[in-house]
This record gives sequence, C-alpha cells and structure tokens, in this order.
Amino acid sequence: MSTLSAEEALIYSMITTAAVDRRITDDELQRIGSIVKELPPFLNYDYDWLVKESQDCGKVLASPSGLDKVLDLIVDALPEHLEETAYVLCAEVAATDLKVRLEEVRFLEMLAGRLGLDKLSCAALERAAKARHQKIEPPSM
Repeated sequence: MSTLSAEEALIYSMITTAAVDRRITDDELQRIGSIVKELPPFLNYDYDWLVKESQDCGKVLASPSGLDKVLDLIVDALPEHLEETAYVLCAEVAATDLKVRLEEVRFLEMLAGRLGLDKLSCAALERAAKARHQKIEPPSM
C-alpha cells in the first residue's frame, strides 16, 4: 500500500466522507473543491490533481476492506497537528447539505477513533461546521 502526503490524506478523508453513503453530491464535490482551493493546508497542492486523488481514493474504497485501508492511509499520513483539521474538514463535507447521514456519522466516529480525538472536541468541530452551513430563512408571515 502506497503512502499519501498530508494533503492527499486530507482529500481522502473528505472524499470518503462524501462517498460513504454511496453517492457523492455536486454540493459535496463543490465544497471539497473550495476547501482545497482556499485553505492553508493546500497552499502547495496542485488543484489539478484533485480529480486524480478522488479517483484513486475511490479505487481503494472499492477494494476488499476498502474503508479500513483508507483509514489506515489517512492515519499513517497525517501529522498530529492536522488530525483535528482532517476531522473538521470531514464534518464540513457532511454538513454541506445540512443532512448528515448515518453513514457519515459512523465514518466520523471511525475517523475520530483512529485519530484518538476526544468526543468533546469532535462535537465542537461538528457544531462549528454545521454553523457555517446555516442559511438565512425568510421571515415567516
């Protein structure tokens, strides 16, 4: 099994979050793309490689024990200071449509467990991600 760069591990974590319910929405793909374009962990990452990394991640996921393999790749590649970053980026992707599905919740739990993140920190990261995706509702009449 090949190793990933830290940037690739973050991308694999986001793609896996989007894919665990067996469908990746356009909103999720757009959010992943904007994260990669905008955030500091990806400053040295060539955005043009995003599609290739997504496809590579999909191939690993489709293999036997694919989810475990992806988690191993992510955990092995992430430096400690990016572990919470990986989790919050996954929460961002899950919160994109404001409907976090059971499969996404389960993946977040598995990721947190593999990274050794505590429940209180995870809850705060999830709430922050959800808050960023709230919409302004028109006043009720």
